[in-house]
Amino acid sequence: MANSMVEQLQQDIECEGLLECIHGLKQLDKECFRVMVESDDPLTIDEVAAQVDRERSTAYRSIQRLLQAGFIQKEQVNYDQGGYYHVYHPTDPTQIANDMQRKLNDWYAKMGQLIQEFEDKYERVDERPAAAES
Repeated sequence: MANSMVEQLQQDIECEGLLECIHGLKQLDKECFRVMVESDDPLTIDEVAAQVDRERSTAYRSIQRLLQAGFIQKEQVNYDQGGYYHVYHPTDPTQIANDMQRKLNDWYAKMGQLIQEFEDKYERVDERPAAAES
């Protein structure tokens, strides 16, 4: 079960914790992302798998989560004799940060709405007429 917001606020959160907190990424996803960030060139799934010491299929699933979250980009490279393969590289950090800020703003607005609904619902309890006094 997820920690409560109070527990999360009491923890020391590092910037990599945002990947898990906002996007629900796993430890392997963070490792794959780090490998891509540290590489000077785009990487294939096989190259990422080798660097994180995992099976290709496991690395593939992690890369798909990173793609879906918008943390990496996929590029097709064509062979001269026909056929192609894909390479992956990190998305611009400013773009990732802006996306996380939007998600945080959406979450904040939703929490504000829920707090208002809570107040509206339970404020009615205070407005009930007091029992007739004798």
